[in-house]
Amino acid sequence: MRIALVGPPGLRERFRKAQAPTGAGLVIVAEGDTPASVQAAAAHADAVVVLDPPPAVDDVRDHSSVETLTAREHEVLELLAEGMSNKAIAARLEISDQTVKFHVASISGKLGAANRTEAVRRALRRGLLHV
Repeated sequence: MRIALVGPPGLRERFRKAQAPTGAGLVIVAEGDTPASVQAAAAHADAVVVLDPPPAVDDVRDHSSVETLTAREHEVLELLAEGMSNKAIAARLEISDQTVKFHVASISGKLGAANRTEAVRRALRRGLLHV
């Protein structure tokens, strides 16, 4: 089978090394960093293999070492995920704006997030929130 490889040079090299001993009958007819860079040569290929870089460190990190969120922080996080402002969260939970601000900062710190949006994204990836 004739293939075109797309991906970073290091991943393409690892792919070639992994395929060499298998004798899978793959013939690489084109290589490049982007699909556009192999587009012309890919017409002569039976398949295009796109090699993705490994996941970001945050995606593979052991999350068991992350501090657990309190019950109240979970409540605040769920309301953050709904897009509510600090003032709206405070009203819903009958607490002060400052207390909400404190909880948001604590949640962000525990999740290693720079802002509330990133905190929600990280919580979703870690299974702390369900949509």
